Amino acid sequence: MTRTLGILLAAAACMARPGALTAQGTLAVAVAGAAEAWMQHRVRDLIEGSDTVRLRIPGLAASSAVRPGQAVRLLEEYLKEAEELGFSLRGIRHVAADHAYAEFGRRFQVRGTSDVREETVFLGYRQLSGAWRLREVRIAP
Repeated sequence: MTRTLGILLAAAACMARPGALTAQGTLAVAVAGAAEAWMQHRVRDLIEGSDTVRLRIPGLAASSAVRPGQAVRLLEEYLKEAEELGFSLRGIRHVAADHAYAEFGRRFQVRGTSDVREETVFLGYRQLSGAWRLREVRIAP
């Protein structure tokens, strides 16, 4: 775990309610909670509070925004054969005052194999009513 991610996770532990990523007011806390949810494959926690999510994941045609329930099912299907080895925050970029992306480096092993794979995961956020909500998941090999 990188030092930056460790600091963000500590902040999340101090400021967030367990299991709820939507009540957080700062982007850093939302990103830390999302990283923890991803590592544990708690996709419902990752998506919670979003009204729609745009998915761009390997093996799935680029989507327009989908409802949370559909986003959860699609991400769970994508993650189900993976054992997470690392999910390191590379950076957070604001593209507008209420819109930002967190970039992660993901390392995982496909269950039943010795193959270790790496990919880049971008989580797009929008600030709505004071809370940062996940709006996009983009995965690049």
